Order: sequence, then structure tokens, then C-alpha cells
Amino acid sequence: MTKTLKALALTSVAALGFSASAASAATASADARASILRQITVTKTSDLDYATIVTGAVASTVIVTPAGARTCGVGLVCTGTATAAGFAVVGTIGQVATVSVPATVTLTSGANTMSSTLVSSAATLTLAATNSFNVGGTLSVGASQADGVYTGSFTATVNYQ
Repeated sequence: MTKTLKALALTSVAALGFSASAASAATASADARASILRQITVTKTSDLDYATIVTGAVASTVIVTPAGARTCGVGLVCTGTATAAGFAVVGTIGQVATVSVPATVTLTSGANTMSSTLVSSAATLTLAATNSFNVGGTLSVGASQADGVYTGSFTATVNYQ
């Protein structure tokens, strides 16, 4: 019987040891989250239009500001209504979005080209119910630039910050 009591005592001590180990375990819980943002949409509302330019004997520039004001360079004659490119933006209200446009756009007419640097009215937008930005540029007109209708296109990109 002594052997039985010893075995029983060892079993009890072992069981106590396992209970102590289980009692020292710790747990923690965590939350799972997701922030859903409305997909940003960008819609062109107007094109960048330098209007009509009569070339001169020397190279010069025509500037259209993001506000739409035009400055005709020395030796050039500008007529017609110039406009800045306009864009409307829709996204999640209160979020900040970055605006980017390429540094330049090339305008072509057949084999002839002109280059325009671009500038946006905004680098960032804090989105509200209605949002917009404009893009102006500086068109480099060559001396005796070949006549024609010059066109080019560029992409304005808006992303959440």
C-alpha cells in the first residue's frame, strides 16, 4: 500500500504542476478594422487652350495661368479666348488627395511640334462636396513657327495621400 500512496502522491504533485502552468497563461484580444474610401473620380471640365497665335520672327512664349489669364509674348499676336484646363474631383469628404500633372506636354501639327510646361493650381486637395483644380501652361512658340492646328494631351492624376 505504501507504493500506491507514493504513486498517488506523485500523481497529485504532477497534476498540481500542470495546473500551475495552465494558470500562468495570458491572453489578449485585438480588433480588426478597415477604412473604406470612395474611389476618386476626375472629370475634365475644360481644355487648356492658348487660342489663336500669330507667329513672329523671334521665338517667344504664351502663358495661360491656372486662373485662365493669358500673356502673349514679345513679337506674337494673340486672339480669341484662352482657357486653363479644368478638372472636377469627387472622393471621400475630409480626405486629402494629391494632384499631379506632367511637367510638359508636346503639341503637334503634322511633323511640327511645340512644347508647353504645365502648372497646376493645387498640389493637394482636402476633399469637400465639390472639388476642382485648373492647369495652365507656358507654350514655347518657335521663330516663324509653322502654321497649323497644334494639339496634345496630358493626364492629371489625383490620389489619396
